[in-house]
Amino acid sequence: MIRRRVTVLGSTGSVGSSTLDLMEQAEATGTGAFEVEALTGGANIAKLAEQARRWKPKLAVTADPKKLNDLRDALAGTGVAAAAGEAAIVEAATRPADWIMASIVGAAGLKSAWAAADTGAILALANKESLVCCGPALIERVRRAGGRLIPVDSEHSAIFQVFPADAPEQVSKLVLTASGGPFRQTPRAQMTGITPEQAVAHPNWSMGAKISVDSASMANKGLEMIEAAYLFAMPADRIDVVVHPESIIHSLVEYVDGSTLAQMGPPDMRTPIACALAWPDRIAWPAPKLDLAALGRLTFEAPDLARFPALDLARQALKTGGAAPAVFNAANEVAAFAFLDRKLAFLNIAAVVAETLDRAMKAGMVFGSGDACGAALSVDAEARLMASTIIAGLANAA
Repeated sequence: MIRRRVTVLGSTGSVGSSTLDLMEQAEATGTGAFEVEALTGGANIAKLAEQARRWKPKLAVTADPKKLNDLRDALAGTGVAAAAGEAAIVEAATRPADWIMASIVGAAGLKSAWAAADTGAILALANKESLVCCGPALIERVRRAGGRLIPVDSEHSAIFQVFPADAPEQVSKLVLTASGGPFRQTPRAQMTGITPEQAVAHPNWSMGAKISVDSASMANKGLEMIEAAYLFAMPADRIDVVVHPESIIHSLVEYVDGSTLAQMGPPDMRTPIACALAWPDRIAWPAPKLDLAALGRLTFEAPDLARFPALDLARQALKTGGAAPAVFNAANEVAAFAFLDRKLAFLNIAAVVAETLDRAMKAGMVFGSGDACGAALSVDAEARLMASTIIAGLANAA
């Protein structure tokens, strides 16, 4: 039986909710027993309170300070302490737990993931920004504290499951798979009028709006390339991306002897979450089964860099190193949300990222001294301001 004292950062989001659902199923089948230390969520107080009433954590935190009284009222009589704001989320991340899910989306999740990395717990990481902005420092922080970092993104979980951690010299290449998103076969000339509704309509995965936009632009695969480089100490020229529309093979590891190992499964985020939750064991849940005969065939193609320039921009940022990956991430996040707010054309997302990277590198933007998390957040803030200025200029020009 899997026994864990758990904290879930971002419990009301897709990954956090799926984590709690898996815990529920494991307890129902007698394969897991969980004590919840803390839950944190956003503005969805009803859902956070429902989760807290079910799991009885010692602490429940909303990111929105204005919602604190609502949360307190919803938890009255439960014995669950309520708190609000960024500092409270960071405090939740440091509470005693042996397994922490870090699934707060965006740069907002960086401080809490950084705090959790110093606890010595198993850190199940679903926050891309933590790795992209300060990956090497975060990984070293986990190691020094005696913990273990388990990636939750389906692609990195796939590599993690077949990567020889004790013999990395045996690996010649990592291959990340990409669905291609909703515009995989859309000619670039027809992509000028793409709407947010079209961009978030992912053909395979159920995800939040911003992540869906990243998939549609393939910026997500660029971010994942940077993450993979840090997680598995692999240089950029030994990480490839292949478009695999069926999303059955989640990534591959090529060995020096010519063997290639792949992790396969239906496109369901609960599988990589379950892998992280039970590691180093496995936990049974009613997972969708893979029926290869019904699938008939799996297809692959090279990504079209002219249609999806964000992928090449991410590779350039990774090769540049230093602050460039953090700048890429910040500019992409600002541009993606501007697109969702109908303030930026879809094709201009990559254009804003490219211009931000160019200006930042010409300006000599670097990480400052001191705490790696603080330095990354400083670069993030500066790059966001730069990207916002570029977007405003595009709007004025129009």
